[in-house]
Amino acid sequence: DLELHLQRCQQLSVTVLTDHQDLSNTELKTITNSTAPQQYRIRAKLRTYKPQKLHQSVKLHCSKCNSLQEVPDGDDFGFILHGSANTAPNPELHNTSWYESVSWTTQDQKQREIAIHFVKHDEMLQHPEDTLLMVEGGTLKEIWKLTKRFKCVIPVRSTEDDLELLDLSAPFLLQGNVKYYGCKQCSTPKPMKSLSCIAAEQQPSWEPAEIAQVLGIELLQYVFIMKFTLVDETGALNAYLFDY
Repeated sequence: DLELHLQRCQQLSVTVLTDHQDLSNTELKTITNSTAPQQYRIRAKLRTYKPQKLHQSVKLHCSKCNSLQEVPDGDDFGFILHGSANTAPNPELHNTSWYESVSWTTQDQKQREIAIHFVKHDEMLQHPEDTLLMVEGGTLKEIWKLTKRFKCVIPVRSTEDDLELLDLSAPFLLQGNVKYYGCKQCSTPKPMKSLSCIAAEQQPSWEPAEIAQVLGIELLQYVFIMKFTLVDETGALNAYLFDY
């Protein structure tokens, strides 16, 4: 009985990759001694896999410099927003030809100044589900509330001459529940007035890739990565899964 149980456990620990059914099984030693690219069918055991937690498999990838980075957590974003709130909105930058501004001071103890700039199209405000807006001084909670109602939200701060993006450790754009990041190494952020050219289009779609391009941002893409170590009686092989 014990021997039968061990055989069953061994069978359960074997992973069969069912692709390439027309190919016969190849030993791992043969594969490691071959030049790529080739197609093989293997029969092997899974020794280890990384990362152990599925959410850790999601990374941010820059296709330009080929770098990989961890997805920042909400605490990092909240900290950056808190720091940017120390810069009061510049009233001279309110209500331009391409956006309409609303500002107020919160009634809480901190009395934060908040400004929201609604981008116009043909000198008119769009429906909320089609609207891009820029926010100064908002908290993480307030920004997430705005993303539920409006199509795109961009956190910004004031300078003397224009609105600008925050530190690229923060998402430069939020759309629904998705945060879009830019590569710090490959991006050359431009002032927010660069967005006016999209607002002037016949039907602004506010697509993240187009917004990133006009703002000088190299858009990072979410990728799924895992590493598997496969073994058979002839050797071991590291297999990497990388997909958008």
